Amino acid sequence: MFRKYITFQKATGISPYIWTVLCILPFYFIFQSASTIKIVVGILLTVIFFILYRIAFISKGWPVYLWTLILIAISITSTSLFSYVYFAFFLAYFIGNIKERIAFFTLYFIHLISTSVSINYSIVLRDELFLKQLPFVIVAWISVILMPFSIYNRKERGQLEVKLEDANKRISELSKLEERERIARDLHDTLGQKLSLIGLKSDLARKLLNKDPEQARTELKDVQQTARTALNEVRKMVSSMRGIRLKEEIVRIQQILKAAEIDFVLKQERPLTKTSLLTENILSMCLKEAVNNVVKHSGATSCFISIEQAWDEIVITVRDNGEFKDTEDNLPKGYGLIGMKERLEFVNGSLTIKTNEGTTLIIKVPNDSKQTDREELS
Repeated sequence: MFRKYITFQKATGISPYIWTVLCILPFYFIFQSASTIKIVVGILLTVIFFILYRIAFISKGWPVYLWTLILIAISITSTSLFSYVYFAFFLAYFIGNIKERIAFFTLYFIHLISTSVSINYSIVLRDELFLKQLPFVIVAWISVILMPFSIYNRKERGQLEVKLEDANKRISELSKLEERERIARDLHDTLGQKLSLIGLKSDLARKLLNKDPEQARTELKDVQQTARTALNEVRKMVSSMRGIRLKEEIVRIQQILKAAEIDFVLKQERPLTKTSLLTENILSMCLKEAVNNVVKHSGATSCFISIEQAWDEIVITVRDNGEFKDTEDNLPKGYGLIGMKERLEFVNGSLTIKTNEGTTLIIKVPNDSKQTDREELS
């Protein structure tokens, strides 16, 4: 609960100790005065400033303008009477936290102009205490110029990051919902019809059991065959839902190329690390498609595959000594090179084709372990 009321957050970029000093410092300047009345007035102005400062932070709408103008007036008075200009720090921070663009720019320019006028007025009067701290006054004036924009931009960027995170969560939820609907459709299409058929044939077989046993046996065989077909289709569905790791795909590729009597050379210094299942699944499907093209269309006698994982990307190279044949015109969308490009675009990857002395496919995807590595190093 206490954190909710902390005014100066860690995100300000200014040490809490500096804020503490700035809260105590006005009393030092006030007690430099020889007049008791000025001292009392100074203490009252300081207390009122901090009370109104807190109220301004929790206010919304037009009262923000009112409280800010009163705070600016107190700041100018403190500069003129006590040579204390550092209330401008507090106001610069407060104005930077205003979300509305019009309110921000209006109060920013009012504060900047009023602070500049009060500083120049004190310089003209040649106040001794003011001139002694002139270098710090210049720092305060620069902060009045730069701090509000720095805080405002940081807040705006934080809000955009929150919106982006919410959008990503929403996309993730929609993706899950779409996947559930797809699975439901597949199950309905795969099992619904066949289970209905099994039910009808079972009822028919029961009715024919005494009348026509031979026909009943035929119906039961159909029931058995339909059940096996449904089971195989369910297994295929489950297999397609399960992510395919690259090392598993490499084993299948070795078997395919061996059966096709194509020499296979693999260059991979180390297994992929910290790579998401989605990325590996897409790489596996692309690699499978590339090898299928080598086997079916290239007429190659050798196939070389290189897998490299750098800090920023994963690169897979598939090279054969066969003849390149563009089969895209003969394949429906979703297959062949078009399908590979579409899958890679989904993870911001790319596909490059070279046809000198055989065919070379270069598959590149961003390394999604990069961010994790950064966090570990920081």
